[in-house]
Amino acid sequence: MRMWYSLAVALGLLLPVACGDSSSYNDATQTTPVSATVNFRLQEVIGSAAGLIGPMDLQAPLNDSRLFIAERPGRIRIVQNGALLPAPFLDISSRVTTDGEAGLLSFAFDPQFSTNGFVYVHFIENIPGTTGDIVVERYLVSSPNVLQTPGTEVIRIPHREAGNHYGGRVAFGPDGMLYLSTGDGGGGNNQFGHAQDAASHLGKLLRIDVSTLPYTIPANNPVWPNNVGQNENWAIGLRNPFRYAFDAGQLYIADVGQSAREEIDVVAAGTPGVNYGWSIMEGTLCLGIGGPCTTPGLTAPVYEYGHPEGCAIIGGYAYRGAAVPGLLGQYLFSDLCGGFVRTLSITGVVSEEPNVNVGNPLSFGQDGFGEIYVLTADNRVLQIVSP
Repeated sequence: MRMWYSLAVALGLLLPVACGDSSSYNDATQTTPVSATVNFRLQEVIGSAAGLIGPMDLQAPLNDSRLFIAERPGRIRIVQNGALLPAPFLDISSRVTTDGEAGLLSFAFDPQFSTNGFVYVHFIENIPGTTGDIVVERYLVSSPNVLQTPGTEVIRIPHREAGNHYGGRVAFGPDGMLYLSTGDGGGGNNQFGHAQDAASHLGKLLRIDVSTLPYTIPANNPVWPNNVGQNENWAIGLRNPFRYAFDAGQLYIADVGQSAREEIDVVAAGTPGVNYGWSIMEGTLCLGIGGPCTTPGLTAPVYEYGHPEGCAIIGGYAYRGAAVPGLLGQYLFSDLCGGFVRTLSITGVVSEEPNVNVGNPLSFGQDGFGEIYVLTADNRVLQIVSP
């Protein structure tokens, strides 16, 4: 076993439970080949010695030169003028559990941050004797480099059955609504049945209106069948959608697979009520768990690859920066174990930079100017730049 794979297991992040129940089925076919190459390199912005611990997300307000980096144990740090500031932007580490796949997973600046100062923070709360709750809280800036505490709870989703498959990401869509991706509740093979249950908020992409709190359910959220009706759920049938991104009217979801397939789903951003198929399907592979594979209305991925190439897809962003013009509009992604960096074009072409491997990527990030970064398990921050 390669050392970096052992490291990934030790981190407890994103990997299929017990490497997935591979005795149930086995399919290693990559159904969409890598058909082209791209040209870029990675430049280290923050090295391992700088003091970051488990970097999980990187964001910045529009046109802000600072980098804000979430650490898994429950802090958000700031990089200003190339230096990691000693004082955190936010420290809620006393409330965050890092057991299993938990931690501070993501955060989002309000689209009106420059005037309202709101930041939405997504974490797994430490509740003794349980595997925690998925929580999003809103915080207010009290000075340029500090968030005021305590925050205000936005939404809480119990996740009490297993310590894996929390999701997820919190982000604003182009419609100004707040979206949150959640895992299926953990275990293996969707054993708790949440992903296909439209009444559950696990295994979903949620969409809520936070223009005022308490939040409201947007009037155009889908109405789900079987007497569920309208709720926070925008899409169902997801396993562990650790990262998603909006770009140019499209929604990209990188959904972590179980034993055979890693997938990227792409739909028009305004499309309500999509069922991405888990656990009836894993990618385009028929499992038949929770329903027949002929179930109408399932949305297949636009790209998938087999597990000999990796173990857990790490979704990124479509490139909108200025440093690498050749990447413009390309969606970047990687894999926790594969370490490659690939791009997916809007026309479905998959490309790879053959000279780049990041080892164990934990997440991607995007700064205030559209430049893209890779956050790694050895606590580095790498920027994608021209070759």
